[in-house]
Amino acid sequence: MRKKTLGILLVGALALTAPSSGQENNGTLQLSLEECIVKALRDNLGVAIQVLGPEISGEGVSRAQEKYIPSLSLSVSSRNTENATFSYLDAAQGSTVEKTQNFTFLSASQALPTGGTFGLDFTGYKTATNRTGQTINPRYGTTLRFNFSQPLLRNFGAKMSRREIVVAVNNLGISEEQLRRTLTETVYNVESAYWNLVYSIENLEVRRQSLRLAQDLLEKNQRSVEVGTMAPMDVLSARAEVATREADIIQAETEVEARADQLKALLNLPADGDQAVGILLPKDKPTFEEKSFDLDEALALAVQNRTDLAISRIGIKNQELNLSYARNQALPDLTLSAAFSSPGIDGTQLIYDGNPILGNIIDTIPGGISGAIKQTTQFKYPNWNVGLTFSLPLANVFSNASLAQAKLNMRQAMLELESQKQQVYLEIKSAVRAVDANHKRILAYTTARELAEQKLAAEEEKRRVGLSTNYLVLQMQRDLASARISELNVIIAYNVSLASLERSMGTNLKSRNVTLSDLSSGAR
Repeated sequence: MRKKTLGILLVGALALTAPSSGQENNGTLQLSLEECIVKALRDNLGVAIQVLGPEISGEGVSRAQEKYIPSLSLSVSSRNTENATFSYLDAAQGSTVEKTQNFTFLSASQALPTGGTFGLDFTGYKTATNRTGQTINPRYGTTLRFNFSQPLLRNFGAKMSRREIVVAVNNLGISEEQLRRTLTETVYNVESAYWNLVYSIENLEVRRQSLRLAQDLLEKNQRSVEVGTMAPMDVLSARAEVATREADIIQAETEVEARADQLKALLNLPADGDQAVGILLPKDKPTFEEKSFDLDEALALAVQNRTDLAISRIGIKNQELNLSYARNQALPDLTLSAAFSSPGIDGTQLIYDGNPILGNIIDTIPGGISGAIKQTTQFKYPNWNVGLTFSLPLANVFSNASLAQAKLNMRQAMLELESQKQQVYLEIKSAVRAVDANHKRILAYTTARELAEQKLAAEEEKRRVGLSTNYLVLQMQRDLASARISELNVIIAYNVSLASLERSMGTNLKSRNVTLSDLSSGAR
């Protein structure tokens, strides 16, 4: 079968539903094995579902990486409170009124690769009141604050900080391997279904040829009865054989329809409408091309390319990460924290005549939020603090169930991988043995078919000169039909066993240059 890159094949597959690819006006579609594989990779529903897996996992990676994107927030609020007053010293009126507005000009938080966090807040406020004795009213305040927190033991380091991202990347790898496994299985299923359909059609043709031989013999016997050279009783065996072979044809036709339906389902061909495919015919004929495989080489290819082994290896990476995380979580919590802030206050200053509580306001000095911002940005009033916090949960001292569980999960994953390798060895060994056995069977059945043809020709010649009977000729016809079917069956079995070996080695995609990038949803 010719090899092409999948990109070229997918472009060519766009024409599969057009008459030029073999579809005729009567609903008949004729396809080669290569065309069937391409169409299945493009239209099979199982493939379409699985193709979305890596895309979903890719979004999971993006979501995990979002932890390093700073979070920003802005806010504004306003509050007005009014309370009854019972003293002239509180307010000149009968109630005290306070109006407050709070602003968050910028609040940002950033996760650090070391496991720490860094925060920045720039806030402000404005208050106005009718209380007596105020020296600044309204008053404006702003604060610029920096916060830093860094774990030094538990949750310290890039490995712990990036744990979710690494797990998401590993899950993406698992999704890609699952897609590759689906493609591998789909290619094998299409090959198997295609060759089984070919076998059913060829088997039907052999049955029809056998029926024609029986019908020819029946006609000859009837003519012999008419001329009186044969007894009427001798015609009965020929008629019985014709009826039996007609029944065989009915069974063979039913098998063709069933095998065609299986292939149609894999290709996701429409069952109704204008594009409905009534008859699906293979272009390729069963051929025999001898191939030899070395067991050690086949096993090495399987270990390298098998998707189930790749998934298990990625699973071990996840378990290693879980074990490392469990060990880290068993450490005490020691956190370094630091903060720095710069406040600023400004507003309208009130000048009193005498005591601010009893005196009258005689002048004002205007001020506003710009003055507070200036103090803040010039760090006129610096404030800072540094601290260490240590904590040790008693569960980490007296019990380490999480760590023990992580170790057991790691051990289990490694044993599962070794078990899979053993199963792969048995599968490869069986597949190589099947290919070799089917090759030898082809040689034997080909010889048997050739001998059956010679025996039938000899028996018909003997009957022509009166040295044989109808029974023996019919028997030789049955033997020839059986030999042809057996030879056809073993050739199909050989091709299917080759496909099975390629699937077991995980190489049937590489042999066709199929890559995952060619099957992205955009290309579909």
